[in-house]
Amino acid sequence: MQKIDTVIFDFDGTVMDTNNVILNSWQHTFRTLENREEKPETIIKTFGEPLELTMKNFFPDVPVEESIAIYRSYHYDNFGKLISVFPGMKELIRELKDKNYKLGLVTSRLRKTTMQGLEAYGLLPYFEVIVTADDTTKHKPDPEPLNIALEKLGAAPENSVMVGDTMFDILCARHAGVKSVLVSWSMAVTEEEKNGPDRPDYIIEKAEDLKEIL
Repeated sequence: MQKIDTVIFDFDGTVMDTNNVILNSWQHTFRTLENREEKPETIIKTFGEPLELTMKNFFPDVPVEESIAIYRSYHYDNFGKLISVFPGMKELIRELKDKNYKLGLVTSRLRKTTMQGLEAYGLLPYFEVIVTADDTTKHKPDPEPLNIALEKLGAAPENSVMVGDTMFDILCARHAGVKSVLVSWSMAVTEEEKNGPDRPDYIIEKAEDLKEIL
């Protein structure tokens, strides 16, 4: 493996623990539209997908603008109080920045809440490039968002790693020619996926383990 000088992070489920706000937002949407709640495991399987795609799959008979508006209304109102940084992640990012790694963030989340979360926990200054769902028409697992980040950073794929929590992140990295790192605290990936044909290049148990790969 060539020397790594660039680290690209996913946001949800990797840097920030947004599981509760996402699950609660979905349950609010199901209650509003269908007067029921969905099994959490069914929702978790969609983690990492663009919101519009998941809405179309869950509520095919509802205009997507309507279902998204219901979801986002709850999400925006509760986002700040239902998120947190995963243990050790802020310290890791700060240390990598101090060691002059190029740092980027690639997410399928909209820019508004991405920036809100990063600013709330003092993480914004550490990322040179942030690519959100607002910045591209194609989303993970397509490599376009990651390619945009690499180009803006002036980074080569062979000298980069992508750290994420879903198979969308892993496949995005693979399609871009970047090494993939899966965080073990992911709720969205099964044991079969961890060891299957699309398995990640590396799996880390805690944030600081990334340093052993670099």
